[in-house]
Amino acid sequence: MKILPHRYPFLMLDRVLGFQDDVKAIGQKAVTMNEAYFQGHFPGHPIMPGVLQIEAMAQLASILLLRKAGNAGKLGYFMSADKVKFRKPVMPGDTLIIEVEMTKARGKIGKAFGKCYVNKETVCEGELLFALVDG
Repeated sequence: MKILPHRYPFLMLDRVLGFQDDVKAIGQKAVTMNEAYFQGHFPGHPIMPGVLQIEAMAQLASILLLRKAGNAGKLGYFMSADKVKFRKPVMPGDTLIIEVEMTKARGKIGKAFGKCYVNKETVCEGELLFALVDG
């Protein structure tokens, strides 16, 4: 996790569970009522904002690129999200499992497909595009 520049309150990963070569990663986020965003999203019916699920996937994808030789000290800038679908709400008490797979990496640009799961059910998925820049 030290490879990411993100810190509380914007770190959307608790830990990386594993890697498959340099193309896949699995991470985890324990979603608790202590998350600051639950104060306003939504009072009386707290759900994790979809954009933060996308951010969790983007952070995990950045880790995949940043751990490659020659990328130390760089930052992953999130550029776009395509074909994003939210299938079920994520609530306090859920454990979010995040999976990303690099589909393209050319020079400083990377593209990944990500999915988030709760209890083995897909809650979010989409394509992510990002660029590596000097930190």
